[in-house]
Amino acid sequence: MLIESISGVRGIVGVGLNARSIVDYAIALGEFIGSGKVLIGRDSRPSGETISSLIARTLQWKGIEVIDLGIVPTPTVQLLVEKLQAKAGIAITASHNPFPWNGLKFIDSTGRFFNGAQVTQLLHKKDISHPTFQPSGAFANYERYPSAIEDHIENVLSIHWLDKNKIIKRKYKVVVDAVNGGASDAVPRLLEALGCDVIRLHCIPNGIFPHTPEPLPENLTELMAAVRDNGADLGMAIDPDGDRLAIVSEKGDYLSEEYTLVMATSAALNALKIEKPLVVTNLSTSRAMDDIVEKYNGILVRTAIGEINVSETMYRQKAVIGGEGNGGVILPDSHLGRDSLVGAALILQFLIEKNEKISERYKKLPQYRISKLKIDLGHTNPDRLLMQMSRNYSNEKINTIDGLKIEWKDRWVHLRKSNTEPILRVYSEAPTILEANDLGHHFKKEIEALMG
Repeated sequence: MLIESISGVRGIVGVGLNARSIVDYAIALGEFIGSGKVLIGRDSRPSGETISSLIARTLQWKGIEVIDLGIVPTPTVQLLVEKLQAKAGIAITASHNPFPWNGLKFIDSTGRFFNGAQVTQLLHKKDISHPTFQPSGAFANYERYPSAIEDHIENVLSIHWLDKNKIIKRKYKVVVDAVNGGASDAVPRLLEALGCDVIRLHCIPNGIFPHTPEPLPENLTELMAAVRDNGADLGMAIDPDGDRLAIVSEKGDYLSEEYTLVMATSAALNALKIEKPLVVTNLSTSRAMDDIVEKYNGILVRTAIGEINVSETMYRQKAVIGGEGNGGVILPDSHLGRDSLVGAALILQFLIEKNEKISERYKKLPQYRISKLKIDLGHTNPDRLLMQMSRNYSNEKINTIDGLKIEWKDRWVHLRKSNTEPILRVYSEAPTILEANDLGHHFKKEIEALMG
């Protein structure tokens, strides 16, 4: 099985993602950029080293210089592509997918992921490249770049409004669960540079995930217990490629991934103190973002789902911060990509604003809860369903840039077809989880009735 989408390529190693397909993608990338240098970084999955070697040698045969970053967070690859003025980058990761999955994410010269048009061009070249592959005749240079993580940490510490001295003085105790992934070294080292006493939980980058790697509450029971047992100020959970961050309070309670971005945004806007700050997030991110941005007299712009949609809008509209409700924080003062290191620093910035525990700070934020349901479509055309629902709710506030979102004063529902499987996602948010579930199930039943 091989899944190709705007988010890159994912597959089971040795089946869909095999040696031939990996070489084909590398050839296509070489054809796409023509010349220059490519950065390669990977998360800690055991298959990553072999995949990296295949890609590097193929690109070298194409005359493309290769810089190997080794095991690093995906945002490190994005940051270094821009810093080292590379033509492109490849992050070898399947994000939160379990073993034996792996994948490829393609990064352009700006440090942002390939957009839809670029992915389409790359896949077209991949489909026609293999039979016509010819080595360039000049085997290009290959080098390792061992200071990638140091560069990334230095970049985050250089954020001009981050109050490093005040954070250092607080001497926070933080438990980090990096699921033995690509950020196992980077996040703890950043926190230590900010004066934290770091307790490392699953921070050996060997790719052996000790639990399901997505940072959701059901997967973080060990982190929650470790925070309580060690009297820590908070816990931080990172996904395998280091672009998502979830927070656990000093009480050992999971704070919704949605609130990583909410807290980070609050910290940034409070520190920047600029007039009418512009913030960008996607349609499915919590309404708490509206409330926080309004508090600072800002403007919130919402986009279609997907990091590239958020980051491109941020770039065009000069946003000060943005991200997605899955724990992904994007800060242009660092770079235009979701970044757990940036998120971790901003959470500490959020904490130093008041002499309060993180559970107390969290309770004072606007509170909403999200319900996530799905509908198996079978052979039903999802576009027909969405069009009918749009007509049914034409008198309400609706948004159709990515599926159908219907909004009311303190709640919303977002209906969106999956890009990878025949399902319709039903996301709903309201002040309580009971209300959110009721809203989601109401729309699920209405859509199922339309399906007959």
